[in-house]
Formats: sequence, C-alpha cells, structure tokens
Amino acid sequence: MKHTLVIAAAATLACGSALAQSSVNIYGRFNVTAEQQELNGVKTKVLNNNASRIGFKGTEDLGGGLTAGFVLEHGFNVDTGTPSGAFWGRQSEVNLAGGFGMLRLGTFTSEAYYATSDYIGLHNHETGTSSDALYAYIGRNSNKVGYRTPEFVKGLSLEGAVSAGEGGGRIRNYDFAGNWQIGALHLGFGYEKAGTRAVPAKQFAVSGLYDFGSFILGGMVQRDTDGYSDGITKIGNRTNARVSAAYILGSSEFHVNVGSANDYSKLADSSARQYTLGYNYNLSKRTKVYGYYTEIDDNKAGLYTGGPRGGGRQGEFSSLAAGVRHNF
Repeated sequence: MKHTLVIAAAATLACGSALAQSSVNIYGRFNVTAEQQELNGVKTKVLNNNASRIGFKGTEDLGGGLTAGFVLEHGFNVDTGTPSGAFWGRQSEVNLAGGFGMLRLGTFTSEAYYATSDYIGLHNHETGTSSDALYAYIGRNSNKVGYRTPEFVKGLSLEGAVSAGEGGGRIRNYDFAGNWQIGALHLGFGYEKAGTRAVPAKQFAVSGLYDFGSFILGGMVQRDTDGYSDGITKIGNRTNARVSAAYILGSSEFHVNVGSANDYSKLADSSARQYTLGYNYNLSKRTKVYGYYTEIDDNKAGLYTGGPRGGGRQGEFSSLAAGVRHNF
C-alpha cells in the first residue's frame, strides 16, 4: 500500500509539473515573388524573398497572474535557402508579464515602427520591394530592455525600450511607441533616437488608420534628423508622408499607396517619391497570391536607389512582381 501511495503521489506531481510547462508553438511565413526590376534603365529578372521566417514562441503560467514567455525567430531566404542575417536575428527575447505590464529582454523590432509605418503597410506587411522605401528606421533591435504598459484606458497601450551602446562609436538607443484602438480607428505614434556619437539620429512619426469595413484608409507623417545619414556626415532634417488605401471585395484586395519625402535640409536634391499598386487574392486564411507594381523616383542625391544616374538625371527604380505568401 505504501508503494502504491508513493507511485500515485509521484504520478500526481509529474502531471502537475507537465501542466506547468511552457506551451510552445511553431509558426512562420514563406513569402517570395518573381519580379522584373529596373534600376536606372537596366532590367533584371529576380526571385525575391520577402521576410520569410520560422519562429518558436512559448508561455508558462507561473501563478498569481504572472506568466513567463519567449520568442525565437529566424529569417531565411526562400530563393536560396540561406539565412537572411544572424541566426535568430529577427527576434530572440524572454519576457515576464502580469498586471504590471510586460518586461522584455533580448532582440526585437522597434515598436515605434510597428505603430506607424508597418501598421498602415496594408499590401505586403512592409516587406520586399513594395515596402515603404522612404521611412527612416533608425532603431537598433539587439541588446534591448523593453517595457509595455497595461492598458491605461480601453485600447491604449504604451511601450518603451533602451539598448546599450556597447562601444563601436554607437550611442544608446531609445524607442517609444503608443497604440490606441478606438473602435474602427487606430492611432499610433513612435519615437526613436540612435545613430553614432558623430551623428546622433532621431525620428518621430504619427499614424492613423480607419476601417470602414470593405474600405480601409491609412496615413503617416514622419519627421527625422539624419535618419539616412551614413553615420559620418550630418544631412539635417526631413519630412516624409505616406497614404495607403485598400478595398476588400470577397477574397480580393485592391491596394494603393503613395509616399513623398522632402529634401534633407543640408543635402540638396535628396527628395523622392514612391507609388505602389497591388492586388491580393486570398486562397485561404493563411495563403494568398498577389501582384504589384512599385516605383521609386529618386533625386540626384540617390539616397533611396543607391546613387544618381549619369548626366545628373534622377535615379529610378521599379518592380513588377507576382508572388505567393503562406503563413503557418
């Protein structure tokens, strides 16, 4: 009887331990396009990867409303099978969450970006050649400590993060973000400060998106200082703006967005424009086929297309693409 009780007790403890273990999920995305690209008159046929990734995430209930979690996410190139950056470089974090909010440590994308540019990037989730080429992303993703508040009021949350400079001439990076969902209206803001000691950069952006049902309209305005600097030369201030729209008809999505960037105050002929037209067809909740045409009209400074074209003419990039995106 004593042995039976011991075995029963051990089995009960083992069952309780199993229930307390982390719940781990595997997820990912395959996203690839066949494109005909043209840069300053030179045409190239390309099979282009669009931020494909595989990830693992898990949580453990620690009791008392406290949970521990982790995320490991690795980017890879579907077209070549090679890693796209450092292994687990897309995201690798551990976090603790409860009534106090969430504490995050590790590598993760700036929430300032997610609250603004990415949120209104309706067509292809801000990936590939149709992503916003004019948005100044200046944040560092690695060596970060972040904190996300609980909702102060319904739909409102704030988040901030800091990463150490860790030598190399870099300064400490800060990013802050806010998201407020008010029914069909989303409002967002983001702030980042990063760069080098020689050229500290910063940016601030606000965004708004309204879901009318079958029609979605979004917009963003960003103001940055030295956001596209090489880290050595100061180029001044710039404002850029973007408008995006989508019309949903059954399984079909029709997309259009237009972006415009002014000259940097210390860099002549550095303005640019971007236009994108896209169509998505949802084969299921996880799989879609899509196509788009995007064009960037760069000025002689060549900040967005890699340099000016001969004869002092503007730099120009365009891509006609068709692709498949599958989430799992």
